[in-house]
Amino acid sequence: MTDLLASKYTPDRPMVEAEGLTKSFGATQALRGVSFSVAAGSVLGVLGPNGAGKTTAVRILTTLARPDAGTARVAGHDVVAEAMAVRRSIGVAAQDATLDEALTGRQNLVMVAELSGLSRRDARRRAGELLGRFELLGAADRVSKGYSGGMRRRLDLAASLVSRPAVLFLDEPTTGLDPASRSEMWRVIRDLVADGTTLVLTTQYLEEADQLADRIVVIDHGTVIAEGTPAELKARTGGARLAVTLAEAHPGSAGALGPFVAGEVSVSGDGRHLGAPVASASAVATRVVRALDAAGIAVDDVEVRPPSLDDVFFALTRPGEPAARSGDTETTADPVLQGEPA
Repeated sequence: MTDLLASKYTPDRPMVEAEGLTKSFGATQALRGVSFSVAAGSVLGVLGPNGAGKTTAVRILTTLARPDAGTARVAGHDVVAEAMAVRRSIGVAAQDATLDEALTGRQNLVMVAELSGLSRRDARRRAGELLGRFELLGAADRVSKGYSGGMRRRLDLAASLVSRPAVLFLDEPTTGLDPASRSEMWRVIRDLVADGTTLVLTTQYLEEADQLADRIVVIDHGTVIAEGTPAELKARTGGARLAVTLAEAHPGSAGALGPFVAGEVSVSGDGRHLGAPVASASAVATRVVRALDAAGIAVDDVEVRPPSLDDVFFALTRPGEPAARSGDTETTADPVLQGEPA
């Protein structure tokens, strides 16, 4: 189980608490009274478009920035009045690996452990434990510059766990990883939660939040605009959605879908991808294909699916704009969520 160190956390309160956080940078107000909490041993996904304020909120929680107003506590410690105690209670895995590529994996972890106050002997023992846990023993004595992307991310995550933190902040932990490496990282994260670690996860992949988060907070323009479980947020978008991909754009395609949908038809910029809510999923795909064929409109694909976090995100932050086509979650997320300035 996670070592809570000298934490003043008690089981009857959240492990992470933010109340009315406000922060401005000159004339720009990054946070406008942000409040949320994270229960012990759970995962909170923090989503939001570029510049929404999510990074600023995480910087405050990790003591890298001070709020102008409001309060926050992590593992029972105030992030301003007890900043050092907060730092001893948390681990942070940033989007960009911060380890020394000229050192081996083992040397990196020993260095971090010694900087965390462990003796040389204990540092080597802890490094060995983490190398085994993250399946890096075979590469432990290789220079980390030669590691694959997935191995570097695992090593970076291992380094964030050297001091057995009560709370772990993960900033886009799988950015740039191939699907197999991403799945492996998800397994590692689930194992951490099973061991009792509390996670705050910011991610550019909406599927990742859906897979890992117990609750999700959506921040936009410095305020929390939605909060709940993935299922609760999906329920807000209504019923099933129709997604149609045309062989080529056709000016009459949206009108042809009108009789089968229960709301406005959204059309992508290239005119080939259409989407709309449907009141009933029963046989609608077959009827849509027949109607488009009768109108002389060639179809590549028709799908009726339950609402996804993509739909939730676009409905909340980009009303009136279509979500990306089904099965293209990375295309949906990349331009929206990555690269937010601190």
